Formats: sequence, structure tokens, C-alpha cells
Amino acid sequence: MGVRSWLSGMLRHARGRGAGRGRRYGGPRPTASPAASPTDPAAIAPVGGRAIQPVAGQLRRAFAVVAGFSFFINLLILTSPLYMLQVFDRVLTGGRWETLLMLTIIAGIALAIMGLLEAVRGMTLGRIGRWVYQRLAPGLLQAGLLGKTRRGGEANQALRDLGIVRSFLSSPSTNVILDAPWVPFFLAIIWAMHPMLGAVALCGALALFAIALANDMLSRGPVKDSGELSQKAGLYADAALRGTEAIRAMGMAGGVLSHWAQVQAPALDRHLEASDRSAALLGFSRFARLFVQVLILGTGAALILRGELTPGGMIAASIMLGRGLAPLEQAVGGWRAMINAREAYHRLRDVMRAIAEDDGQLPLPPPNGRLECSNVGLRLPDSDKAVLRGISFDLDPGQAIGLIGPSGAGKTMLCRVLTGVLTPLVGEVRLDGIQLHARQSAEIGPFIGYVPQDVALMGGSVASNIARLSDRYDPKAVIEAAQMAHAHRMILDLPEGYETEIGEGGLRLSGGQRQRLALARAFFGKPRLLILDEPNSNLDSEGETALEQAIEHAKGWGAAIVLVTHQARLLRATEHILFLRGGVAEFFGPSEDFMRRMRSIEENARGKAIEGSAKPRLEHEQG
Repeated sequence: MGVRSWLSGMLRHARGRGAGRGRRYGGPRPTASPAASPTDPAAIAPVGGRAIQPVAGQLRRAFAVVAGFSFFINLLILTSPLYMLQVFDRVLTGGRWETLLMLTIIAGIALAIMGLLEAVRGMTLGRIGRWVYQRLAPGLLQAGLLGKTRRGGEANQALRDLGIVRSFLSSPSTNVILDAPWVPFFLAIIWAMHPMLGAVALCGALALFAIALANDMLSRGPVKDSGELSQKAGLYADAALRGTEAIRAMGMAGGVLSHWAQVQAPALDRHLEASDRSAALLGFSRFARLFVQVLILGTGAALILRGELTPGGMIAASIMLGRGLAPLEQAVGGWRAMINAREAYHRLRDVMRAIAEDDGQLPLPPPNGRLECSNVGLRLPDSDKAVLRGISFDLDPGQAIGLIGPSGAGKTMLCRVLTGVLTPLVGEVRLDGIQLHARQSAEIGPFIGYVPQDVALMGGSVASNIARLSDRYDPKAVIEAAQMAHAHRMILDLPEGYETEIGEGGLRLSGGQRQRLALARAFFGKPRLLILDEPNSNLDSEGETALEQAIEHAKGWGAAIVLVTHQARLLRATEHILFLRGGVAEFFGPSEDFMRRMRSIEENARGKAIEGSAKPRLEHEQG
């Protein structure tokens, strides 16, 4: 009985008796075909310059509803001053218990409704923040994964900025913005009660508004600088955490901490500067608000003595002034949060506008595997030096090309260009005449298999990693890919076979096992273009033999293969050789011609060495 027949029988038995036993003996669980979820590529909203407009439009409609809540909330805030006005001017003078009871009941109902509207407004804002995050976050992450952002860490920072915006929308600071337009309404009512009271209230409002503007002017620069420096320090910390093994092994932790502290210190200094300025202005604003409250009570008392105001009017004016100035005072206290949210929004908007838009291309038929590389040149961002210059070659389906050269020659960069990860500065790469960099990764990616130098696996099962983290995959295709990569037996020896959890980054696997798993992932779905960047770096001799057989197998189904290696035995599986030095192709031609030339060079070098060693000996004998 063959291995495949035996495994199929085990899978059928597992489906009938339970999933646990089948997983133990290597069978990946068959996946259902669920409806599109928010994380499915088809359900992810596009993110780009044009994507901002519909989100902004829907946000405006949502905030119109929230503004309606704010309208009724601020009207109901008049309950307390009106209640005090009636109690002082009617109940205390008339001595009617019934009037006091009815006024209290009415005021209680009005305040309960106001509290309910406040709660509904807060919950609505929380849901708006969550909707914005769910609407944009998957697209931002996808843009980062597909290389649509200008820099590698830009998508990560954009997600942080989106989180800041979401937190701000769900925080009480948003209520300040919603309630601030009602400040003139309360000032107008106070003015209607008496112009002198209105003048005092207006002066207090202008003073608090001036303090808020001063807070903005004095805090904007330090907050912005602190955010940028903190972002730089965070990126350095992320890079350090990715290299923990080397740092721990070579005792570099002290140097890393010292450098991180040097980067982080200016951010802390600027943050402290902004905090000190905000604290000073907050204290002054608290004094200004309380002093204006005292002034309006004093002015009201003077007007009562002159017979121009009732005691109830004085108390009502004081309450309305406190409510009218509250948004301005809260704005001073929460100004830093507003600045942070504004800066985060501006950074987020710039990133989204820079992301390439999908241009609605029609789907294309599966490629056959003819690869054309025409005059490709590449220069990395923030660098004037070209890493690739004038690279050209053609590769037919079922053929392999060996990409060789010294370290730093540009082999890995060329591989990244051929996969579409990097866009060439000049020239183009075509697969069956289709320009790779003009197509979406989700469309062309299934036809490309890629094993990078640094194998990157994701947390999850062996089967899900081979299936490229697809929610819907055929278990037979997973097993077939593993067999083609000669990883099937290795996977069966794992504790739970194909359902073994490998840990984040494949932490629970050895280097050779991760390499085999990356090969199986590259072979999944029988792609038409295989890019293998030193796939044997962690393989033993048995693994290299299996790799040779896998390459021949891939050539059998018509895949074009680009192989980067320093092993001569693997070059025997190639038809062409491309030798790079300094980003320039020094040789391109049949593998046999290159091998013949290398043997000739080696023989000449060996002959010169023998001749050089024999000449001193001959001179010694003659002497």
C-alpha cells in the first residue's frame, strides 16, 4: 500500500472517529467554506486616497446624529438653572409646597432623560471609533503586507495612529468638541438676564479661549516632536526585539539599551516640556474659571442690591456660566489628547493618500510560467547607489536559472524584484507578458512560490502555514505540497502531525524543519514561478538531495525556477547561470558553458600553483 493510500485511509478513519487521532497521524483538518468575514481579502475595504472620502462622508452623517443628541443634552442642562430660578423667585416667596414638589418631579425627569442621552451619546461615540478602526485597520495592514506603503514600518505606525484616533473618538474629549458650539448659547441667555452678567461671562469665556489657544501654540511643537522621536525609538526597539537571539548570545543588551536610551531621552524631554506647559496653563485656567464664577456672583449680588436682579436669577446665571465655560476649561485640560489625535490623523491621512489605489483591473488567466526580466535597475529608498543595473534574461516554463555571485552582489534584491516585493527603478519583469508590478499581489501571488533567505513562518498549525494561511484549503493539496518538498515524513514525526502548532515564527521547529516547511509552502498550489533564495542554507546532505528532486519535480509541472545557491551540486539542476557582481550581470548563458569556464579557470590556477612551487625547487637543485 502506498503512502498516499495509507494516509487517505487514515484521514477517512479520522473523519469517522474524531479529529484528534487524524491530527496526530498527520492529517490536516478539512476546512469549510465560510462566508466572507471582515478579515477575508474580498471583505477588506480598500485603503488609499479615494478611500478617505467615503469614510469621511459616513463619519459626517454619524456625527450629525451625535450632534442631535448634544442639542437635546444642552437644552436639558437648562433644567438646573430654571429649577433654581423658580425655587428662589416663586416657591420661597409664595410658600407653596405643591409647586416645589411638581418642580422637583419635573426637574428629576428632565435630568434623567439628559443622563440617558449622555449615556447613548457616549456609547454611540464608542461604536463610531470601533467602526472606523474595523473599516480602515485591515486595509492598512494589508497595504503594509503588500508593500504599498513608502517605508516598511509605516503601516505599523499607521495602525498605532488609527488606534489613537479610535481612542479619542471614544473618549470624553470628543464631548468637549460637541459641546463647545453651545457656549455662545449659554452666554446669550446670561446676557438676556442682564447685560452686566453677560459682559462678565463673555470676558471669562474669552479668557479661557485665549488660554486654550496659548496651550495649543505652546504645546503643539513639543507634542509633535515627542511623537516623532517616540516613533523612532519604538522602531529601534522593535528591531532590537526581532534580534533577541544574537543580542543575548553576544552580550549586546547593554549597548542596545544605551542606544535606545539616547534615542528615547529627547522624546521624554519634549514630552515633559509639553506636560509642564499644559500643567501651568491648566492651573491658570482653573483659577480664571473660578474667579469668573466669583465675579458673576458678586455682580449678581450688586444687581440684587440695586433691584435689577432677583436671587434666583443670580443663582441661575452662576449655574449657566459654569456649564457654558466647562467645555473651554476641559479643552485646556484635554488639549494634549486633542493634539495627539490631530497629529495622528494627519499622519494617517498622509499614509492613506500615499498608498497605491487599486485600478479595477480585470482578472487574468493563470500564467504558463515564462519569465522575462528586461533591463532591470533598482535603487533603494534614501540611497543614491544603484544595487541592480541592466539585468536582463528570459526563462521558459520548465527551466531553472542559477543565480550566483559574491555576497552583496544583489542576488536577494533581484529575487525580491522578481517576486514583485520591490518595484524596479527602470526596466520591468513580466510573467507571460503580464507586468508583475502592475498587478495586485492577491491576484498574482498564488502563482508564485517564494523561499526567502530569512524564512518567516506565522503562528498556527503546520497545515495552515503550508496552505499560506488560507481559511479554505484542500487537505490533499497540503499533503501533496509537503510530499513534493520531501517534508511529509518529517511532518508526520511531529507531535500532532499537520496540526502541530509551530509557535510564532516557527519557534518550535529547527532551522532545517522551518526550511522544509517554507519549501512546502512555496510548492503549495503548484505555482508557475518559483524563487528560491538559498533554500539549502539550513539543510543537511539528505535535505539537499531532496531539494534537487523537488526542483526537478517543479520543472516537470512547468514552473520557471530562479535558484540562488553557493552549492555546485544544486546548479546541476539548472539550464542557465546568471553571475552577478556589484549589481551587474557578468555572465548569462547555459549552465554547461559556465561550468566549463569555471573548470578551465580552476585548472589554470592549479597549473600556475604547481609551476610556482616547482620553480624554487629547480633553482635549489641547480644551485
